Amino acid sequence: MPPGDFKRWLYRGQRPNWIARILNRAWAAVASSGVASNYLETLEVIGRKSGRTFSLPVVIAVVDGQRYLVSMLGENVSWVQNVRAAGGRAVLRSGSREEVHLEEVPADQRAPILRAYLQRAPGARPHVPVNKDAPLAEFEKIAAAFPVFQVASIVHGRGGRHSPV
Repeated sequence: MPPGDFKRWLYRGQRPNWIARILNRAWAAVASSGVASNYLETLEVIGRKSGRTFSLPVVIAVVDGQRYLVSMLGENVSWVQNVRAAGGRAVLRSGSREEVHLEEVPADQRAPILRAYLQRAPGARPHVPVNKDAPLAEFEKIAAAFPVFQVASIVHGRGGRHSPV
């Protein structure tokens, strides 16, 4: 089975199967420890139904000095729905804990972010129907199908601002 087919199989039906869930837990632990690259982190968000904290590894895309999260599986995934239900409040972990606000980016502004994301996230490439080196116009065609959130640190009182990556 080619690697792209295997990765699509792990997320068949836009949901991780049991193997993908185990791999995601392992990657989340590595990402939150801070030993991984500076663009792999763990996203923690409160579940909209359970109220429990859910953690998953995410790749941070950086465009013009701003950080972004992209849903490689599109709209109908739990973390996107949980972020929306939480009003954008979440936590990023990579050695330390950073409270953040995730602001959804309008579809007409997503193309350059999606391209930057695919450059950094090879595991996402089988799920996004555009080549990582495609012209921006190709990303514009699919942008509405892939939610993108801009990451903003939450300021806490005097001197409590977390600095961006």
